[in-house]
Amino acid sequence: MAPAEKGFSWSNIAVGATMNMFEVTTLGQPLEVLKTQMAANRSQTMAQAFSTVWSRGGVAGFYQGLIPWAWIEASTKGAVLIFTSAEIDKYSRKSLGVSPATAGMLGGIGGGIAQAYATMGFCTCMKTVEITRHKQVETGAKPESTFKVFMDIYRREGIAGINKGVNAVALRQATNWGSRMGFARLAEMTLRKARGLKEGDRLAASDKILASSVGGALATWNQPIEVVRVEMQSAIKSVDPTRPAKKTVLNTLSYIYRQNGIRGLYRGVTPRIGLGAWQTICMVSFADYVKAAIGTAPKNV
Repeated sequence: MAPAEKGFSWSNIAVGATMNMFEVTTLGQPLEVLKTQMAANRSQTMAQAFSTVWSRGGVAGFYQGLIPWAWIEASTKGAVLIFTSAEIDKYSRKSLGVSPATAGMLGGIGGGIAQAYATMGFCTCMKTVEITRHKQVETGAKPESTFKVFMDIYRREGIAGINKGVNAVALRQATNWGSRMGFARLAEMTLRKARGLKEGDRLAASDKILASSVGGALATWNQPIEVVRVEMQSAIKSVDPTRPAKKTVLNTLSYIYRQNGIRGLYRGVTPRIGLGAWQTICMVSFADYVKAAIGTAPKNV
């Protein structure tokens, strides 16, 4: 394996953008749409959510928001995530002497926070609007276009309104990628030990995919943060007087708990397990192979 580059590994920007575009265009967006549908409509079962999404155009319904919002989000957030997390991972291993699992966790936290504030607030908001605005169809009203909803939010609340929920997004991404990368690297360390591999030996592709799947699945412990984020950014109109007019992470979490209990805070967790596993496979396992090919990967990946 080629040694990691000295200085900043700028090529990781392209690696992150490419891998995240691949992830979202394949399984990522369908699982994202299903997860968001369930989180926004917390009384629906997964079968009901699937049926609702299917009614919006069959397979095409599962790709709502892919163009342009998910593509814009994926290309930008993937670039920020892989570049930032790789630099933190590299510094943590070299200067702090921490384990690959700890370095992965620190890199994931830093990369998650960076991508949330740099790119995701706007894009995640618009993706959620695109998916949840179709609730109006179920009430017989013609759904407004995403751009009209965008302009209405902008006129009413300005940039802050478009980035509504960004703090929840940052909290979600920090815990998402800190957990995904940390658990994935820990699983890799465990598998390396179980396989009796020596320094410099590489795990088999099947083992790396297994480790990433475990990391992605375990990272869904933070599903309540995701449900809160969806509720904060949802375009679904409600006449419920107890729904917070000015939403914060805490008052939105309290509202969901009062309305739907603990189960409400974990709505959509099943498709998110699949989504988390696929994202981690793409952004950790597959990305490691690409980084190794161009010489920006750390040792023992």
